[in-house]
Amino acid sequence: MTDTSAVLIEKRGPALWITINRPEKRNAINADVIAGISRGYRMAHDDAEVRVIVLTGAGEKAFCAGADLQNTGGAFAHDFAKPNVEFADLLRQSQNATKPAIARVNGVCMAGGMGLLCMTDMAVASDHAIFGLPEVKVGVFPMQVLSLLQSIAPRRVINEWAITGEPFDAKTAQAAGLLNHVVPQAELDARVDWLIGRIVDKSPTAIRRGKYAMRAVASMSFDEAIAYTESQIALTAMTEDAKEGLKAFAEKRKPVWPGK
Repeated sequence: MTDTSAVLIEKRGPALWITINRPEKRNAINADVIAGISRGYRMAHDDAEVRVIVLTGAGEKAFCAGADLQNTGGAFAHDFAKPNVEFADLLRQSQNATKPAIARVNGVCMAGGMGLLCMTDMAVASDHAIFGLPEVKVGVFPMQVLSLLQSIAPRRVINEWAITGEPFDAKTAQAAGLLNHVVPQAELDARVDWLIGRIVDKSPTAIRRGKYAMRAVASMSFDEAIAYTESQIALTAMTEDAKEGLKAFAEKRKPVWPGK
């Protein structure tokens, strides 16, 4: 039976907050956590009023410390009859999402927690947060995390993180491109709210179509990407949001987005 208390889902205005609620386990990932985050993503996309997802951990000590290793080997057990792994499916779901997500990193972010960080579009972290890929210390490797991390951080930096398994601080994470903002813990929520405010006053349709396009062009050559995007801008210009945006600009007023 799924423990729905492992992840709290709360709608705060235009934002849907998904909070890993296992502070006594440093918000470690188990099957219930994966299911809860996935449920939150589905709820966000089913609700037209939700404009942005915020992913965080309960308390002030940990965002997510990675897989729950309490049952030795259980975290990495795999049913070989199934072609997909639940954590991998969560990462797939996040990459196919058309609503933006912000990681609110309130503390330790390790191993699988780095995967959760990388699956979001933007990230704000407390200056006391600690990051790392310590899997080699228990005889495994951050395989699934690499699928997203490789497109965010420089290769040689990732090499050092993954091969040495040593932790690093928030400033290092920001310099490598993992974080947009690093602030004192007391200012974390204010900065997240500031970022939310700069998303929700923009066109939801443009953001939705834009995220879809960014996902599509990620693996394209320049020639493929430019051909694809020249048609996409024409389609975007035909939406009701684009018409409202251009009309509002001409009338020197704030747009009222229909979201269509």
